[in-house]
Amino acid sequence: MLKKLAIAALSLACVTAIPATAFAETVMEKVSRTGELTVGSSLDLVPYSYFNDKKEWVGYSVDILNILKTQIEKEIGKPITISVIPGGYGADRIPQMINNEIDIACEAQFTWERDQYVDFSLSYGISGIKLLSPTSKKFDSAESLVGKRVGVLENSIGSQVMKRTQPRATLVTFKSPEAGLELLKSGKVDAVAGDAIIMMGLKEKLKLDDYQITPDEPFARYGMACMVPENNPAFLRLVDRSIMTLMQGYVIGDKKSVEMISQWFGPKGIIKEVSSEEVKAFFQFMIMTREQIPLTKS
Repeated sequence: MLKKLAIAALSLACVTAIPATAFAETVMEKVSRTGELTVGSSLDLVPYSYFNDKKEWVGYSVDILNILKTQIEKEIGKPITISVIPGGYGADRIPQMINNEIDIACEAQFTWERDQYVDFSLSYGISGIKLLSPTSKKFDSAESLVGKRVGVLENSIGSQVMKRTQPRATLVTFKSPEAGLELLKSGKVDAVAGDAIIMMGLKEKLKLDDYQITPDEPFARYGMACMVPENNPAFLRLVDRSIMTLMQGYVIGDKKSVEMISQWFGPKGIIKEVSSEEVKAFFQFMIMTREQIPLTKS
């Protein structure tokens, strides 16, 4: 009798010792149960995620999320909605994801450090760290920043890169792209370091004709992707498929895909510095790394 009680107690102890995450609901299970996909997104990052003049939530990342929404609906067989939790940049969203507050966060810069805590989708763009400064100043190298005040988004890749690139520059932190721009306009910093594509978007949106983005080659490069919680292969597969569907559609000339991408990049897009040819070449490279998705040309 005592032996049976001891075995039962041991079994109970083993069960209670299993981490709670072992029983955690997957993203697909959660979305199927609630009918809601929860997105963590900043709403001021042109061209990825922002409100346009009509107060509509738009952007390159938003287009991908809408394709993902359709993919999920096909998978689970019922409609879903997208719920947005605004605020935060890059690494700020990782605690939200670990705590199951959000299911996905896009316009995320890939780093190996971040990859320890979340999983990343296929990259849907390439960017890097550059400088935004008045055209009257010349910052074209690390040496040109010696003794200068450089604004950086706090806890960002930009701040890490600039510390390594020029230790003799004074870094001044800010909490949003708009706050960094105010520091620059008021003369409190000589330049702002940040994501080149986002700064191009900010420059275009606010018509900052007296400002420039330099140098030609970024101080660091990285892929832009979506972050998802670890150990969610079914969900990650749909995210990757959504990205690949848009890329492949653009390459073969699918009208809807071309219209989506062309409003963000190329001669008719917000980011004119990235040509249609560059976009197509990148997409073609990414497509070669995966199985082709059956699509019809429209």
